[in-house]
Amino acid sequence: MERLQGIAVSPGIAIGEALVLDNEGFRIPRRFLPRDAVEEELIRLNGAFEAAIAEVEHNRQQVADQLGDEYAAIFSAHLQMLRDRRLHEEIEEMICGRHYSPEYAVSRALRRYAKVFQSLEGNYMAERANDIFDIEKRLLRNLLGRAREELSTITSPVLVLAHNLTPSETANLNPRFALGFVTEIGGPGSHTAIVAEGLGIPAVVGIGPFLTDVSGGDTVIIDGDQGQIILHPDEETLARYRHEVEDQRSLAAKLESLRELPAVTRDGQRISLMGNIEFPYEVQQCQERGADGIGLYRTEFIYLGRDDDPTEEHHFEAYSRVVQSMKDKPVIMRTLDLGADKMRSLPGPEDERNPVLGLRSIRFALRNRDLFRTQLRAILRASSLGDVQIMFPLITTIMELRQARMVLADVMEDLEEAGVEFDRELKVGMMVEVPSAVMMMDRFVEEVDFFSIGTNDLIQYCLAVDRSNKDVANLYTAADPAVIRMIEQAVSVANAHHVPISMCGQMCGNPIYTMLLLGLGIRRFSVTPAAVPEIKRVCRSVTIDQCQGVAEHVSKLESARATRAYLKEELTKVFPELPL
Repeated sequence: MERLQGIAVSPGIAIGEALVLDNEGFRIPRRFLPRDAVEEELIRLNGAFEAAIAEVEHNRQQVADQLGDEYAAIFSAHLQMLRDRRLHEEIEEMICGRHYSPEYAVSRALRRYAKVFQSLEGNYMAERANDIFDIEKRLLRNLLGRAREELSTITSPVLVLAHNLTPSETANLNPRFALGFVTEIGGPGSHTAIVAEGLGIPAVVGIGPFLTDVSGGDTVIIDGDQGQIILHPDEETLARYRHEVEDQRSLAAKLESLRELPAVTRDGQRISLMGNIEFPYEVQQCQERGADGIGLYRTEFIYLGRDDDPTEEHHFEAYSRVVQSMKDKPVIMRTLDLGADKMRSLPGPEDERNPVLGLRSIRFALRNRDLFRTQLRAILRASSLGDVQIMFPLITTIMELRQARMVLADVMEDLEEAGVEFDRELKVGMMVEVPSAVMMMDRFVEEVDFFSIGTNDLIQYCLAVDRSNKDVANLYTAADPAVIRMIEQAVSVANAHHVPISMCGQMCGNPIYTMLLLGLGIRRFSVTPAAVPEIKRVCRSVTIDQCQGVAEHVSKLESARATRAYLKEELTKVFPELPL
C-alpha cells in the first residue's frame, strides 16, 4: 500500500478501478480478459511486438544513414529489449496464468523494469527508465491502435489518474462513470479544480510523479477531503474508507431534507444561497439542491476547447437556456474571465511570462472590443427572458470599470436602435478580486449596483501566491489573517453604503468558513451546487451573534493555522459528525 499527499480541490471519497493517462494523454489499459480469449490475445501481443520491432528498425536505419551508427545505438538497445525472450515469457505468463490483458501485462512488466532503473543513482540509469517507457508506449500504441483516450467516451466507473487535465477535458467527464480524478500537477483554485467541484466528484491535484507506480485496473482510493491518493490499499484501509463513503451518503440523505427550506439563521436572518455554474446543464443541480438563483455563471467555458470564437447565437443559446430554466430567480453572468494565452482563435501574447498578471479578464475584453461586444449583446438579449444581472471580472481601477460600462452602454444603444428587446434596468456589478479594488471600495460603491468577492483570485493576489503552482500551494489559504482583513474591509464599506455584496469563491463553499463569513457581514453566498445543502445546514444551525463572536475571535489570531484550527473547533461544536 502506498499513500501519496497532494492538494485537495474537491471533497469526497472515491474507491474504484484506475484509468491511467500519461503526460501525453495515452491510456494505460484495463486489467482482465475473458478466459476463452487467451490464444487470440497472445497472437495480438506477438503482432504488436513485430510491428514495434519493424518501427524501431526503420528508425534505427534512418538515423544510421543520416548520422552514423553511433547515433543509432539507442534504437539498437530498444530492439534488444523488444526481442528479449525473458520479457516475452514474463508477459505471456501474465496473460495465460493471470488472464491479464496484453496491454495491462505489457504495462505491468515494463513499469516494473522502469522502477528498478529509477531507483538506481545516476542520470544514465534515469535515461534507461525513459527508454523503457518509450518501448511501453510503442507497444501499447500498436495494441490499442490509438494514442489518446477521449474521456467523454468512458462507459464504466473509473478513477481518472493523469499527468494533467485541461478544464475542457475535466468538463467532459461524466460523473456517472468518472468517480474522481487525481493529477500529478496543478494547484487549488485552477479552472480544472473549479470544474471538478462543480461536477461534485472528489479530486486531488499536485501529487507529483506517481503514474509509474500504477496501471489501469488497479484499485485505488481518492480522499478528496484530505488530499490523498492510496495505491494498492490493503483490506483494512478499504474497509475503513468504504465505511466513510457510507457515512457521507447518509449525511447527503439528511441534507436532502433541507431542499425546500430557506437558509435562515436561528435568530431569523435570511441568507441568500445561490449556485455557481459553468454549463447550462448545471442549472438542474442548483434547482435540485434548492438554490435561490445563479450567483455566478462562468461564461468563459463557452470559449474553451474551440478553434474559433463563439458567435452571438452560441452565447445567446447557452444564456437563454439558463435564464429560462431559472424562471424568475436571478442569474448573474460574469463576462469573459480568461487570458489571451487560453484563446486559440487569437494570436498568443508575445511576452506573457506570467499570465496571472497579464492580459486577462476585463483587460483582455477591453483590448478585444468586438469579442466583448458580441458577448454583451447576447447577455442583453437574454435579459429580456428573466432576471439577468451582469458582472465584470478583475476590475482594478475606476477607469476600467467605466470603460466596461461605456462599452455596455454602446451595445445597449445599438440594440435599442435595432428594436431588440432587453432589460434597460439591468443591474451591473463587479468582482472584488484584487487588493486595489478593496482599497478603492469607497469609490466603487458609487459606480455599481452590487459586488461579489472572488476569493480564488483575491487570495493569490493578496498573498502573492500563484494558485496553480504546487511548490507554493501550501501558502494559498483563505484562512490567512490578511485575506480575512481584506474581506472584512470590503464588506464593511459595501454594507455602510447599502450596496449588496456577496461572495462567490471557493472559500464560501467550505462550511469551515460559514460562521466566520456570516460574522463578517456576508449575507449572500454563491457556491457550487453540491455545497448548497451543507452551507444551508450551517446557516440554519447558528445565530448571527454567535457568528460575530467567531469573527471577533478570529480577528485576534495571527496565523492561518491558528484560524483554521479554531474554525474547525467551532464548527465541530455545532456538528460533531461533520467530516472536516
